[in-house]
Amino acid sequence: MGFIRWLARRYSGLRRSVCTSWVRRTARSCGKNLRVNAWSVVGPHTHLGNNVNFNGMEITGRGSVTIGDNFHSGSDCLMVTEIHNYDHGEAIPYDSSTITRDIVIEDNVWLGSRVIILGGVRIGEGAIIQAGSCVVKDIPKYAIAGGHPAQVFSSRDAEHYERLKAAGRFH
Repeated sequence: MGFIRWLARRYSGLRRSVCTSWVRRTARSCGKNLRVNAWSVVGPHTHLGNNVNFNGMEITGRGSVTIGDNFHSGSDCLMVTEIHNYDHGEAIPYDSSTITRDIVIEDNVWLGSRVIILGGVRIGEGAIIQAGSCVVKDIPKYAIAGGHPAQVFSSRDAEHYERLKAAGRFH
């Protein structure tokens, strides 16, 4: 893996091809038109829809991650599906057991750079998550959310969104 990463950084023309190939091989399932522009790591429990675009994504843990169609992420994003067992473990501050929670991201979601998504979260269709946010609870359809923890502060124009969707106008 070290050599592949070195190649990807050294040769920008080759980077996209190498990074895309790596994600395609390691994901459980992958739709059409995957585009990985920067080094990204996904687990064997990751399901990717069509037209998924990563610009540096790390998905960790044993939980399932499902990403819908037309997903776009900024750089350095992180999804964590496992946490340490700190409340009911057999040691302090935590023991060797973990708690696993799945992540579901519906269609047409856009994450800004350096977004963190914790396990047990569902992000609704068409949602936008502001750069630098930490998502710890569900985000509804069409919502625009941000902060630490992420809170909904606005919403997309649902009628306009649905018109673009019906016309097949995807980036």
